[in-house]
Amino acid sequence: MSPVPAETGAGCTVENVFAAARARLPGAGPVLDIRTRAFEIYERAGLPRRRIENRKYTDPRMLMRDVLPLAAHPDAAALARARDAVQQAAIERAAKLVLVDGAFAPGLSDLAELESGIELRTLREVLESAAADAMAGLVLSTRDDPVISLNTAMVTDGLVMTVAAGSALNRPIQIIHVATGSSASSFTRSYLHLGNRAHVALVESFVTAEGASGYQANDLMIALLGDEAVLSHLRVAADAADAVNISSGITAVGANAKLNLFNMTDSGALSRYQAFITLAGEGTELSANGVNLIKNEQYADATLVVDHAAPHCRSQEKFRTVVNDHARSVFRGRIIVRPGARRTDGKLTARALLLSDQAEADLKPELEIMADDVTCGHGATLGTLDRNLLFYLRARGLSEFDAQTLLIEAFVGEAVEEIDNDSLRNYAVGQIQRWLEARR
Repeated sequence: MSPVPAETGAGCTVENVFAAARARLPGAGPVLDIRTRAFEIYERAGLPRRRIENRKYTDPRMLMRDVLPLAAHPDAAALARARDAVQQAAIERAAKLVLVDGAFAPGLSDLAELESGIELRTLREVLESAAADAMAGLVLSTRDDPVISLNTAMVTDGLVMTVAAGSALNRPIQIIHVATGSSASSFTRSYLHLGNRAHVALVESFVTAEGASGYQANDLMIALLGDEAVLSHLRVAADAADAVNISSGITAVGANAKLNLFNMTDSGALSRYQAFITLAGEGTELSANGVNLIKNEQYADATLVVDHAAPHCRSQEKFRTVVNDHARSVFRGRIIVRPGARRTDGKLTARALLLSDQAEADLKPELEIMADDVTCGHGATLGTLDRNLLFYLRARGLSEFDAQTLLIEAFVGEAVEEIDNDSLRNYAVGQIQRWLEARR
């Protein structure tokens, strides 16, 4: 076994961080065995190098070079600071479920306002239950990915949600992750199972309490959609300017179901969001879109892998990036069409807008087609603000700033308008407007 050459800021290896955290990690017996195997997989495989094609632009060793010690369990002062952050991030009418420094915070959550049809448990509760070995194994399932393996080994808490078949929740569910400390890491994981014909709107928000800085977040969301289920899923990362956020999503979609996914990153020093979506049932529709708005020295990576495993499925992906100053953005979108997935319709477009000469963006759309009778296509473009349009707007009395803002709004609006839930779309638009106003 060759240790991963990763060290913490205190000079400790990741192995030492895991060893120090084990006494605090929930679960024993089979759960501990799963954790240990996941960490061994992480150690044995090590971190892939940039010479591997799918890691060409983002070096995993840059993402995980410094794994910080596990964050302390939030005390009363941390919860008080988190409350202010929750109030600022909350979506109107949404039922809030709050995780503070990797631990569920019932006092900040709207447990009494959850609608009928949804069953909620914390991940800690599931992992500590001796009678829930099968469930623990399911929610701790992993895949061939070092980030997810490390999450499996280190996860402390999260939410396990089951929505009954036929239930249509009227209010969105908002999971708010709040970081209150500094120089510490959190590992969270949530599991959502939608029964057949269930309808849910879900928001994940990553926010920062006043005074928090230099932290790391590693999160995973696993979602399983039954036949004819509908999920609208918005994810917004609004971390501290010097924070690291590495998050993953694993989603399997049943027959004749619909998934509308939108990811947005507008903060943090270093972020990577990777989504693995399998269209497992016939007749499924997927709309997966996103926006990255970055500036200064920020680095943001978004990777979407859409796996068409059944016939007559349709997927559409739109990703827009705005890069300013010395920031760098990476987008990789891959569409896989499995043998037998006939009549697949897959489209992917990625566009980047550079606002400075030092800004950098990499766009890498990919198709892997192993079936006949399919319609698939992709496109990628990179450019700057149109000088003719800027001149046109300035000639009609707009300031330089307002003219640029109008063009940027139109650019990212191509992706935002694909959000199919009004509350979720308004929330995303508000985040974009705050970022644009901060440029002033």
